[in-house]
Amino acid sequence: MNAKIKIFAGSKSKKLASQIAKSAGLEIGNSTIINFSDGEFEVAYEETVRGAHVFIVQSTVPPADNLMELLMMIDAAKRASAYKVVAVMPYFGFARQDRKDRPRVAIGAKLVANLLMAAGVDRIMTMDLHADQIQGFFDVPVDHLYGSSVLLPYLKGLNLDNLVIASPDMGGSKRANTYSKYLHAGLAICHKRRERPNVVGEMTAIGDVEGKNVVIIDDMIDTAGTITKAADMLKAKGALSVRAIATHAVLSGPAYERIEGSELEEVLFTDSIQLDNASPKIKTLTIADIFAKTILNVYNNESISSTFII
Repeated sequence: MNAKIKIFAGSKSKKLASQIAKSAGLEIGNSTIINFSDGEFEVAYEETVRGAHVFIVQSTVPPADNLMELLMMIDAAKRASAYKVVAVMPYFGFARQDRKDRPRVAIGAKLVANLLMAAGVDRIMTMDLHADQIQGFFDVPVDHLYGSSVLLPYLKGLNLDNLVIASPDMGGSKRANTYSKYLHAGLAICHKRRERPNVVGEMTAIGDVEGKNVVIIDDMIDTAGTITKAADMLKAKGALSVRAIATHAVLSGPAYERIEGSELEEVLFTDSIQLDNASPKIKTLTIADIFAKTILNVYNNESISSTFII
C-alpha cells in the first residue's frame, strides 16, 4: 500500500470499501474492532498511519453504533498522527433531520456534523445528501457526489419510449426536473399528504402519464411506502410501466414486501448501503469507481468535477 494514502473500512461498508480500494489500485488497511459483552466496542489500527492521508469508508446506516464506530476511527487516526483524515460516507445518516420543522425537535444532521468535526475529521466525502444545505453544516470541505453518475447511463441504456420522469413528492421535484431535462423526457410530480412519519395518506399526480413509461427518481427509499403508493397510483392513471431509481437502499420495515407486491417493474439502487436480502425486482450498481477516482483526485489535489454527469 502507498505509505501516504490508506483506505480503511468500517464494519458496515467492508464490501464497498474493498471495491473502492481495488479500483484505486490500493489495498484495505488493517483495523480491528473488539466488542465487549456490555455492547461497548474498541477500534484500533493494526498498522502505522503516521503522516498518511487516511480515508475511512463507512455508511452511517442505523443503528447509531455505525456512526460511533466512524467517530472512533477518526479519533484513533488523529491520535496516531495521521496527516489528514477523510470520512467517506456514501450514505449520510440522520440527513432527513436537516431543519427545525416543528417545535422542540433536534436538528440531527447538524449534530452529526458537529460530532464529526469534534472527532477531528479534515474532509467529508458523501453522495446524494437528502438536503444540499447540509454541506453548510461543516467547517471542513465536503465533496458531494451524485448517484446519477452511474444511474443515468443505466437508465439511458433501457431505451424507453415515451419516457416520463416522476418525483415521488414536491421536495424531489428539482432532482426529477434535472433528470427530465438531461433525458429530454416528460415530467410528473406526485403530491402526497403524510399522516405521520413513514405513513403516506392521499396521493395524486401532476402531469400526463397515460401511455408513458414512468421512472420515479428519489435520493433514498426507506419503508417504500411512498414509492410503492406512487407506482400503484401512476399505473392506475394509465402508465405503461413504472420503475424506481434511488441512490440509497435504506429498506427498513416492510419495504421488501411492499416492493414485491407493488406495480413496480424494477427498482435500481447504488451500493452505498450493502443489501443483505435479495429481490428479483431490485438491482444495484456500484459506486466504487466514482469514490476511488474522487479519493485519488483529492489526494493529488486535482478537480473532482469530472465525476459529475449532471
